[in-house]
Amino acid sequence: MNAGAGAAAGQLKVTLVGSVHGQLKSIAASVRGLGLRRRHHTVLIADTAENRGMIRAANHLLRVERP
Repeated sequence: MNAGAGAAAGQLKVTLVGSVHGQLKSIAASVRGLGLRRRHHTVLIADTAENRGMIRAANHLLRVERP
């Protein structure tokens, strides 16, 4: 493992930049499942296949970065 990776390895920083208002219920559920509650809310989540699937469903509303 890379010594510089630290605790941020395997994590993603996800920010909700668009509104879920008017979106399909499944997209809104994916956003809530990621722990995002309101616009400009940012969370750190684990980089897993499940979370990547939720990000893919709502990618037009999200900004994703590596911390």
